[in-house]
Amino acid sequence: MAKADQMLSILWMLKQRRRTAAELAEELELSVRSIYRYIDALCASGVPLIADAGPGGGYSLPEHFSAAPLFFDDGERRALVQASAFARGSGYPYVEALDGALAKLKRYSNAEQQSQMERQGSGLETLHSPAAPLEHLLGELESSTSGSLTLEMEYRKGNGDAPSFRCVDPYGLVLWKGQWYFAGFCHLRQQIRSFRVDRIARLQRTGASFLRPAGFSAREFLLQGLLPDQDKTEELISVVIEAPERVLNELCSHWLFGHTLEQRSSEAARFLLDEAAVNSYAPYFLLPYGRSLTIVEPAALKQKIAAVATDIAAHYSK
Repeated sequence: MAKADQMLSILWMLKQRRRTAAELAEELELSVRSIYRYIDALCASGVPLIADAGPGGGYSLPEHFSAAPLFFDDGERRALVQASAFARGSGYPYVEALDGALAKLKRYSNAEQQSQMERQGSGLETLHSPAAPLEHLLGELESSTSGSLTLEMEYRKGNGDAPSFRCVDPYGLVLWKGQWYFAGFCHLRQQIRSFRVDRIARLQRTGASFLRPAGFSAREFLLQGLLPDQDKTEELISVVIEAPERVLNELCSHWLFGHTLEQRSSEAARFLLDEAAVNSYAPYFLLPYGRSLTIVEPAALKQKIAAVATDIAAHYSK
């Protein structure tokens, strides 16, 4: 039996009642010396074992130990502490529970481990874009997603029209570019749609439930809605860009250009974009790169970038 399994067995036995080293050794078919070695390892890992000397003594655990996390190594503690930095400020709905879990982890760690977690937590930070508080909505959406519960939603479109009312089956949440979205089946449109969480005015459970499609990914659904249809290559426009390798690396790491990359060398890259992206998105994204890149084709994209730059120059020349 592995060392971790032996230690876990000791913990379960001590959780039931106090035991001596001899009793543990007999039940686990180990030597008393091995038991002492495992006891020392448990203490070093932060387990608050109680050792009573004398007749009737032995080892036991505090009554509150049932809530203690077990066997987190240094890498696992680091991951938990630093992962909390990514959740804070994103609108994550269970920050209080996260704080409670981290507090419990620190409570059952020794002084050296606590100090190490403090250093690890301060060594990694994130910046989040300011956004409206969405914890309540995100919590309700997450609960309804995991519970397969249908919701009635009051939703505001971005065009300023009056809010619409619809029933939705939430399939999953996605955080993309600082905005929360959820994808689900819209009963009004009778198809799967994506919605921005910050445009939801009200959510209410209907009492109905649904069956989530097997293998559905809200992330993939949202991404496919943003990317051109690669199955219709005859309708896509070839965009060829020449630039230093560093600039090309940046372009290829972008969500749109990275997913539409067709061919790449150290000096040039070819992308396949739809007409809407070429005319509306690409010019404004590529313009800040200035002379560090050259648009080889199409001519329409070069003309669009020139027009945008001229318009900006004219605006600031007034």
